[in-house]
Amino acid sequence: MTITPYLWFFGAFLLLVAVQKWIHKHLHGIAFLLTGHEDMALLLYALPLLPGVALHEISHALMATLLRVKSANLTIVPRRQPDGHVRLGSVQVERVDPIRSSLIGLAPLIAGSVIVLLICQFAFGVTSLSEAVRADNIAGVLASLGGMLRASDAWVWLYLVFAIANAMVPSPADRETWPSVILFSALILITALVLGYNSAVADIGVLIGQGVRWLAAAFTITLIVDVPFVIFIWLTEIVSGRAVGRRVAYTAPPAPKTKSRKR
Repeated sequence: MTITPYLWFFGAFLLLVAVQKWIHKHLHGIAFLLTGHEDMALLLYALPLLPGVALHEISHALMATLLRVKSANLTIVPRRQPDGHVRLGSVQVERVDPIRSSLIGLAPLIAGSVIVLLICQFAFGVTSLSEAVRADNIAGVLASLGGMLRASDAWVWLYLVFAIANAMVPSPADRETWPSVILFSALILITALVLGYNSAVADIGVLIGQGVRWLAAAFTITLIVDVPFVIFIWLTEIVSGRAVGRRVAYTAPPAPKTKSRKR
């Protein structure tokens, strides 16, 4: 099955965001269910995602350094914010122009996607992925991943993909400057077309298309890897709830609470 790269990209990205929210919410819920203590639950919830959180914040800091933007106070210690939301890690970055801010905010998504693809290539020996990606063939991408579980240490690598990919989506603060940069970029491309720079715009479009294809492939791989983890998290929450005689009631902001089961 082939599909346009941009439709593939946006569909996979939106689904990934939804799945990631579910995973974070229910991991936190299980941790609160097992500990019954907010601070302990916060630490237990953050622990499985620690490699991804570390990569997320380091990616911000490295991109800031490359763009000559000051950064400081990198931490991967989870903290609850005054509004009740949880921040698993953070790094302070100097306020700069929207273009550099957008690139810094985008860094975790690019770094995480690259590592997911590298794991598929070198840890799982997936060699036919590039052909399927270039052809916008989702079925081919799925078929190329058929041998992922054959590696003797497959579950170690699958866990790393899970931890990295489910912490790579930029936060709302990371995406704050994206709309203005996208609008500005679109105006530049339109102006270039009006002025007759069609070949240059076409070349840029090819490069963007290739990047979009590879990101879409990374998102698709992540969604596949997430399936067994989602099932495991769901079953763990059910079993744990029955064992302790409580269930988790999720509210917004995402601070889980427990309710006693009726017997």
